[in-house]
Amino acid sequence: MKQKRPYNLAYIFPNLLTSASIFSGVFSIINATQGDFVKAAWLIFLALVFDGLDGRVARLTNSCSKFGVEFDSLADIVSFGVAPAMLLYLFVGHAYGRFGVVVSALFVIFGAIRLARFNVMSATSEPSVFIGVPIPTAAVFVSLLVLLFDKYQEINSGVFLLLASVAVALLMVSNIRYPSFKKLDMDKKHIRRFFIAVTAAFLLIFIYPIEAIALLFTLYILYGPIRALYNLQKKTH
Repeated sequence: MKQKRPYNLAYIFPNLLTSASIFSGVFSIINATQGDFVKAAWLIFLALVFDGLDGRVARLTNSCSKFGVEFDSLADIVSFGVAPAMLLYLFVGHAYGRFGVVVSALFVIFGAIRLARFNVMSATSEPSVFIGVPIPTAAVFVSLLVLLFDKYQEINSGVFLLLASVAVALLMVSNIRYPSFKKLDMDKKHIRRFFIAVTAAFLLIFIYPIEAIALLFTLYILYGPIRALYNLQKKTH
């Protein structure tokens, strides 16, 4: 009689982190419905932290599994699709009628397409790049814009925030390449510059946390189209 192999408890830890990401997303939706947009936005940022940890813990403990991959994708559609879409709609979208509904729905739909494409292409894609903006990045970008415009309420932000959300949703399903930072192979001469840049970024975040983080995410999102246009220009000359 064949003996059952004992279940490795290490598989539980990454899935617990994925569950924490879902909980953060759901709690964000609840806070958004209660009008606490600042807390809802930071909870999406917290979900990003859990999402980043689950894969790393799985690799460190050698507990990667097909179940974990699928569970992570389902978690992402809640935490980085539905949660930011609800935040967006309740913060400004409701004031623009059907247009606000369409923008919020578009973010979720394109986010789901981005996740489905990633799952299908993950076996053949380069580990050093993402094809299209990752959905967690897009979600946190929207959340940071909400935090910015909540802080500077004198700025009329509605149309800009909705258009920015449409733009980042389109970038999710684009073929534009973005660095994944999963593998950083740098020469010794570049390590010092990288250290200085990271130190400066942390100091800036310490002084202006919302503004600095929003700037970093904006630069990352703009990097893809700018690089694509530069490469296209090089080919035409």
